[in-house]
Amino acid sequence: MPAHEVTNQPPPLAGYDASDDPALLSALRRERAGWAEPELRELGRLAGGEQAQDNGRLANEHPPRLHTHDRYGHRVDEVEFHPAWHDLMATAVSHGLHAAPWRDSRPGAHVARAAGFYVWGQAEAGHLCPVSMTYAIVPALRHAPALAGAYEPLLAAASYDFGLRPPLGKRGLIAGMSMTEKQGGSDVRANTTAAVAQPDGSYLITGHKWFTSAPMGDLFMVLAQIPGKGLSCFLLPRVLPDDTRNGMRLMRLKDKLGNRSNASAEVEYENAAAWLVGEEGRGVRTIIDMVNSTRLDCVLAAATGMRLGDRKSTRLNSSHITI
Repeated sequence: MPAHEVTNQPPPLAGYDASDDPALLSALRRERAGWAEPELRELGRLAGGEQAQDNGRLANEHPPRLHTHDRYGHRVDEVEFHPAWHDLMATAVSHGLHAAPWRDSRPGAHVARAAGFYVWGQAEAGHLCPVSMTYAIVPALRHAPALAGAYEPLLAAASYDFGLRPPLGKRGLIAGMSMTEKQGGSDVRANTTAAVAQPDGSYLITGHKWFTSAPMGDLFMVLAQIPGKGLSCFLLPRVLPDDTRNGMRLMRLKDKLGNRSNASAEVEYENAAAWLVGEEGRGVRTIIDMVNSTRLDCVLAAATGMRLGDRKSTRLNSSHITI
């Protein structure tokens, strides 16, 4: 029937180079990161390709699912992602869009990473959250040199190694952040989660977090109150060195308006082992180094969304659609 003939729809936005952006490439060269252009071009072709576009669609049509228990009734607290999500994450990590720049001495390494983040985000935005958290945890973690020395090489490694196992036994690590509580909101100094010192130098964390980013990550930066000392910052692993699960319980995944392909969770900590990062009572000052880096990535992600919208608008206009 003539009514079913499609004559005014634009073709799919695929098969293009997302890095074909004169302003972006000019800025890359200006900031002494021109050496990254060949890899950025490769990433751009991947981002604009049909496979990445399809992975982005699948990751959003099949959002993450929380499994609190296994079939036998054992507590597992795991989040299941569609394979398309893992493909997106593997590409981001293999191209160094996570913590790799912190261990790259070339000029403009962080600029190169920002450009890649901007380009690859045009494939799918939700998975950028754990990528950003992994990038951002490093400057905060450096307030504890011994911990940074142990974990930073794995955070910067170009290997996406998904699964809950002891961090030091993995090929690469992903990080998250656990800061906000119900009673405090953005006023994290009102947090009530408590940290109790142990003879071995660790702390046991107990409390509830209203919002935790990237709950299937390997390491988390957490705020908690040390009695008599005040709000402090801690590094908390999902899995302990003896291969037992740490006391981190995923209560539910957040039902979000956007960023649906990514898991964010409400969490309860029950005597979860963690290690102090920075000084006691200086938790905000310590974790703000992580927060600042994530907020810079929020700006990059917003720019990514606007650039993608511009591309789609151009494709619509080229199809001569009358609205």
